[in-house]
Amino acid sequence: MISFATVVERAFTGPICTERDFELGIFVPNLRKVVEKYSIKYDPQHPVPADDDLADRVWAAAMEFLLETGVYCLDTERRILFTQEEIEGALETGPRGHVFGEGKDAKAMPRRFPEDKTPPWCSVGPTSSPVSSELYYVNLVKAHAENPLGDSITIPCLTHVDGQQIVGGSPLGVEGAIRAVLLTREGMRRAGRPGMPIVNGVTTATRAQEHIAAHHFGIRQTDALEIGTVHEMKIDFDSMNKVAYSLAAGSLIFAENGVILGGLAGGPAGVAVVIAAYNPVDLLLLRGAVQHPFPTHFDLGVTSTRDSIWARSLANQAVTRNSTLPVVNVGYSAAGPMTKMLLYEHSAWVIGSVVSGGSVEVGASARGTALDYTSPMDPLFGSEVAHAVAGMSRKEANGIVNALLEKYEDKLRDPPIGQKYQECYNVVSGKPNQEFIELYREVRREMVAQFGLPFKFTVLIPGGEFYS
Repeated sequence: MISFATVVERAFTGPICTERDFELGIFVPNLRKVVEKYSIKYDPQHPVPADDDLADRVWAAAMEFLLETGVYCLDTERRILFTQEEIEGALETGPRGHVFGEGKDAKAMPRRFPEDKTPPWCSVGPTSSPVSSELYYVNLVKAHAENPLGDSITIPCLTHVDGQQIVGGSPLGVEGAIRAVLLTREGMRRAGRPGMPIVNGVTTATRAQEHIAAHHFGIRQTDALEIGTVHEMKIDFDSMNKVAYSLAAGSLIFAENGVILGGLAGGPAGVAVVIAAYNPVDLLLLRGAVQHPFPTHFDLGVTSTRDSIWARSLANQAVTRNSTLPVVNVGYSAAGPMTKMLLYEHSAWVIGSVVSGGSVEVGASARGTALDYTSPMDPLFGSEVAHAVAGMSRKEANGIVNALLEKYEDKLRDPPIGQKYQECYNVVSGKPNQEFIELYREVRREMVAQFGLPFKFTVLIPGGEFYS
């Protein structure tokens, strides 16, 4: 693989153009051309496609698109271009599953394939959702770390330091980033899982200096910093600075790609191609150990729509059939905690991802933006579903996802907000209320009765065993 220094050099020497020219004169026409050339068409009746030839056409389209488009550097207004040999070299020498975590919590990230029986990696947590209190923060982390199916934790975003709202790039941003890592470590210690890997590094941080500061207060080499591109196929120096630091520190990287469905990538066919094209970008530019995609609906702000599930399922299949870089999908759902709709949403996108070769990061409810609207119960349910469908055929999964979509599709614009963490949990003990436990039991029984999901574990939550 070419060096990161070579990539940086190209950010200064590549072909120059304005951002608008890159978007409208290069990105959009190149994407439209390959979507048409390779006959990639959205099929709403099959949110989980089962067409290997289609998946391979998406991959071929993605590689051609990347070769002709490159990545745009916002700071230098230049395109970073890669040759076909460089792309192929990155794919041939890329990661095949790093070990994350320490001690008894250490585990290798699996490479999975469509319809693979290998259990998926389950990252659990609030997925950067905002949390108002340090007490809530610690208890949330503790409860997520107690999830018996959780392989790693994605931590919440602290919003205040000593009563002051955190502002990125300010001293409050540095202190908030440091404090978030220290609170996370304490929560995992209380759960008896001090070695559990953190895979989104420093959610409270927005700038590179905040990532660097927090790294010195508890981010280990077996954790991961989450570093993302800019929509679409763009990068800035701040993200590249994070990569440069991570490489020097020996840290692992979750390479984040938040493609906007309805943005420059267009509809679901274009989104599937762009997600696949990001895979070698994540190797060459972000130096990722994992690809971390989440195609988000431009209007609804979620990943649980029919078209986004189709795009991600198809992209997963394209990537996992052609690249060794593991994929961990992250999801954002519309409904809030302690609602049936949220459990249906999580189940739908999780099933599509897992049977298509991906692993999952389950946690963001209420679009991941509503303050304190998060709960450890919902990722627990998503983890159970993820393990239950490992090895399921895409055809069977498609029937289940279609049925789940019918339960909530018409409510995506006006979803039930549910309850805040402090309303559905005892914030001192960190235990869910009985009503929440009963709701969980009810939907779990429904998934067994209606879809025959083979839940495989006796599940324990803080407070004791409640279902076997």
